[in-house]
Amino acid sequence: MSTAVAPKRPTAEWAPPLDADGLRLVLERFRAWKPLDGEDIFDDLDAAIGSHSPSVATTAALVDRLRSHLKQLSDITVADDSFPPTAEMARLVARARALRNECTPTAHQQAVGLARRLAFVTADLVEELIKARYIKGTE
Repeated sequence: MSTAVAPKRPTAEWAPPLDADGLRLVLERFRAWKPLDGEDIFDDLDAAIGSHSPSVATTAALVDRLRSHLKQLSDITVADDSFPPTAEMARLVARARALRNECTPTAHQQAVGLARRLAFVTADLVEELIKARYIKGTE
């Protein structure tokens, strides 16, 4: 009884999809990534547009956090080409980009004004993303 051995097929040598620099970039992005925290967003919205104006000591940090929230929400909005944003989402992302690029004023009232403009765009974008089911609301 003889057993036949199938000839080996030549296979191409495996090559990783990314080189070392590409892998470092992916690692940096993973390290910098933060999950979307709806509670933090709503706390910051309340601080900016709630019943009390933010204090002088907290306004600059609030503006920075609102910019960060808007960046993350904008990224979610445009992340998937198979689910393009609505016209309203695209308008809000464009508005968010412009507001995020504004310098934080040194005068407190102007800084509070920027925080409130950031907060209103953030709130509107959150609402649109929840309505379109890009993110979950707080049930």
